[in-house]
Amino acid sequence: ATANYDSIPLVCFTGQVPEHLIGNDAFQEVDIIGVTRNIAKFVIMVRDREMLAQRIKEAFYIARSGKPGPVLVDLPTDVMAELGSTSYPTEVNIRGYKPNKGVHVGQLKKAITLLEEAKKPMFLIGGGVNLAHAQQEMTKLAEKIDAPVITTVMGRGAISTEHPLYIGNIGMHGSYAANKTADECDLMFSIGCRFNDRVTGEIKKFAPNAKIVHIDIDPAEIGKNVDVSIPIVGDVKTVLNQALEKAEFLDHSEWLEELSAYRSAPKFGKGVSGFINPREFIHKLSEKAPDDFIYVADVGQNQIWSASNCVIRNGRFLTSGGMGTMGYSVPAAVGAKMAGGDRIVLAVCGDGSFQMQMMELATICQEQLNIKIIVMKNDRLGMVRELQKNNYAGNYIAVFLDGSPDFVKLASAYGIPSASISRPDEIDSAIETLLSSRGPFLLECVVSEDESSL
Repeated sequence: ATANYDSIPLVCFTGQVPEHLIGNDAFQEVDIIGVTRNIAKFVIMVRDREMLAQRIKEAFYIARSGKPGPVLVDLPTDVMAELGSTSYPTEVNIRGYKPNKGVHVGQLKKAITLLEEAKKPMFLIGGGVNLAHAQQEMTKLAEKIDAPVITTVMGRGAISTEHPLYIGNIGMHGSYAANKTADECDLMFSIGCRFNDRVTGEIKKFAPNAKIVHIDIDPAEIGKNVDVSIPIVGDVKTVLNQALEKAEFLDHSEWLEELSAYRSAPKFGKGVSGFINPREFIHKLSEKAPDDFIYVADVGQNQIWSASNCVIRNGRFLTSGGMGTMGYSVPAAVGAKMAGGDRIVLAVCGDGSFQMQMMELATICQEQLNIKIIVMKNDRLGMVRELQKNNYAGNYIAVFLDGSPDFVKLASAYGIPSASISRPDEIDSAIETLLSSRGPFLLECVVSEDESSL
């Protein structure tokens, strides 16, 4: 479900009972096809050994092409055990599945015309730009149009957060300046964004003065949540390259100057005395990390602090957006490190989410992965506690983590160097130690249970 919402290409192979036992409630039989049909791009059971190679080839093609997503291949044990051809197909031709690779030139021309006519245009960037590896093209187009850029949480990093045209994140956990930009723009040029509820809030009040251009590789996303003036279906990178060819250099300095009144330097709040201010820590950590580092945020308060305060220049920001899956950061960081080579990978999580994944420390040791883990420790399920405090008069239930282990000792048991900090004056030296360590490192940051996500 996480891969489905966040458009992550994923191929899952599941074992099934022998064909002659299917439907008999045999030992360990689960109708996994029925269970996953609504949360996957495609699911299939292979019942013919001679079709196995073809189905595997198709699974990877479907997962990666068009709008990426998860594919599940269910394999009965008798099919897996049967010997057959070892040949593997080189091409895929699936009738009825022909992802659109082109761009409707007429629609794109109309969109460019709207950009040239607009007085207050803006770009709304979703995760689709990052998935298409189109960060450079996005930055060039923003500079050519001279228009402000706001991002969803999944779109963060599509343009450097230090770029003068970047305003911030939009939505319920976004910045005032970004939401104000959406309120006052007359053209919203949206690229790779689903317009989900956390972005739009009340639909009737969203971008009330704007015409909307919506670019997405999935036609089902266009017009699903908001009415659009010009729909464009196509691969984001292709669309951006063609837009760069057709667009003229524009000047929107007056509009940018107007927006400057809403912008402000990063504010971390006072924090709670005797504890680490998580916003300040995250900002300093990401500022001091190399330009191409990969930041993996978990879910909960740590995710909100991360999405609002981390600096992404030429790196990547990874998190669970659509499902908000706790326990995401460390295993995702393992994957990011395996693919990212020498790039520094930071996994930031809360003490609740870390305890849903801490067995992956064994994987990190076994694979000798240089991953830096930051655990925000407040002995609470912080986001749920915050909601219970604000909405249910502080009637707390199932949010206490006072039985948690000593994370420093836990890391030590795996042979991973670690440290714990609880005072603001320890932040700088701790970050230096973390980033300079040659292997995996775990840093515990003690934050107050009263720290809010806002």
